[in-house]
Order: sequence, then structure tokens, then C-alpha cells
Amino acid sequence: MNVMPLIALLVAFALQLVFCPVGIPLLHRLKIGQYIRDLGPEAHKKKTGTPTMGGIMILASFLIAAVIAAPLDKRVFSVLLLVFVLGFVGFLDDFLKLRHKQNEGLKVWQKWVLQCLAAVIFLYITKDQPTSVRVPFTDIRWNLGGWYYVIMFLYILGFTNGTNFTDGLDGLASGVTVVICVFFAFVGFRAGETALVSVAMAMTGALFGFLLFNANPAKVFMGDTGSLALGGFVTSMAILLDNPIILFLIGFIYVAEVASVILQVGYFKLTHGKRIFKMAPIHHHFELCGMKETQIVAMFMIVTAVLCFIGIYA
Repeated sequence: MNVMPLIALLVAFALQLVFCPVGIPLLHRLKIGQYIRDLGPEAHKKKTGTPTMGGIMILASFLIAAVIAAPLDKRVFSVLLLVFVLGFVGFLDDFLKLRHKQNEGLKVWQKWVLQCLAAVIFLYITKDQPTSVRVPFTDIRWNLGGWYYVIMFLYILGFTNGTNFTDGLDGLASGVTVVICVFFAFVGFRAGETALVSVAMAMTGALFGFLLFNANPAKVFMGDTGSLALGGFVTSMAILLDNPIILFLIGFIYVAEVASVILQVGYFKLTHGKRIFKMAPIHHHFELCGMKETQIVAMFMIVTAVLCFIGIYA
């Protein structure tokens, strides 16, 4: 029995139990606190000043545990690289927000250019991946040919930003993603991808540890440093486990968050001021409908868990 995935889980979790108690007071002393946008829910104003950039601690514990437990072959390296590069993009965004003392970091085009570069690097490293994709619930493989790279490029950008939008409530992005990490570990185990199982378990341990401090009321936020890195993780794992389409099912929450923003903005422009939701992303809509943060997070995690259970049979 290979114990390396278990070691990855325990090491990442243990590291978070060290990093967070040390890192959170340090973030306080450095005045690295969250700026809450004026257009957000009124209840969120009290979160102003809560330490952010906690994604640094997620990245540190994940990378250390993954390097210890998994052989650094090309596939593992490609996951770690995409996670790190997107985490660095998020770090720049968070840093500039703090420097400017407002909720505006990198310019939109700067953020997109850097994310595009990260996606291109990942796809170049993994160019040996088959250009056909598995169709869930069938034995069909869909051969995309040269379009594979274009579609996967857009796929990485879409889900990365979906994960970023999901990070809006205490424990939401970390809670939803940790369920998906467990799914990837199970799928990797069934496929005999031991190295990728260790990587998935490393992220599982890192997020479980982080949740102890990120659950409501959050003592620390992951910031874009964490949310963009998580987007890179889920997309790279789905691609390397030869199941990119399945992420539309198990990552339905990410899809719903992005779709709610697109629909809200599009409808607002078309109708000159009318809205579909009380606020987007959609978790804020539920919040303004009277649901507590903890209820929304629990609901989204349960939905993700159910969809992951269905995904096992896909």
C-alpha cells in the first residue's frame, strides 16, 4: 500500500497548523488587511481589516507536502507550476490593492495577460496529453484535434476566474474546493495515478488546515493569491486526469458564479439598469435574500459533494 498520499495530507495539514497561527498575527502587524468594496453587502463592512493574502500559507504547505510526497515528474511539475504562477498573479493583485489602499489591484488587461501566459506555459509543458477528451457517462472520446489547445486555454481561464468569483464568503472557496480535491484523489486512485493522488491529497490537507482559520468568522482570507492558485489546481488536475469535462459537473458552483456575473452585467447593459439578481456573484444574491453565510457555504459544499458523488459514476 502506497502511504505517500496519506503523508501528503498529514504534512500539508500539520504545516497549516504552524503557518496560520504564525502568519495571521504577522499579517496583522504588517497591516495586510482586506479592503471591502463599497458596492458589497453592508454586513461585509465589518470584515474590513481582516488579514488577507492567506493564500501564501495554502501555497507554502501545498508545495512542500507535494514535493515531499510526489515524484517531481513532468505532470506533477506542470500542476505545481500552474498553481504557483497563478498564485503569483494573485499575489501581485493583492499586493497592489494593499499598496493603493483600495479594492483595485492589477488592471483587468494585466490580469488577463498574466493568466493567459500561465495557461500557455501549462499547455506547452503538457503537450503530450491526448487531444481527445472523455465524455462523462459514456465510452465516447471526443477528438478535438488542434482545437484542443484553444478550448483548454479558454477552459483554464474560465475556471480560474470562476474560482476567483467563488471566494466571496468565509470558507466558501476553500470549502467547495476541498470537496473537489477529495474527488480528484479518488479518481486518481482508481486510475492508478499515484503521483497525482499525492498532489490532490496535499491540497486537501492544506485546505482543511486553512478552513480552521477561514471558516466563519474568518480570521484570515485567502485573497486572489489563494483563489487564482486554486483555479489553476482544479483545471490542471482535471486535464491531467483526462476528465476536463467532468469539472463542469463537479465544479458547478464555479460555473454558476461566473454565469451569474455574466448574466447580471449583460442584462444590466441591455435593459439600462435592471438586474436579474440582487447582487452578483450569486452567493451575494442568497445573502441579500436573508440566508446566513454559514448556510450558503454549507449549501454550496453539499451541492458540490452530491455532484462529486454523481461524478464518480461518470
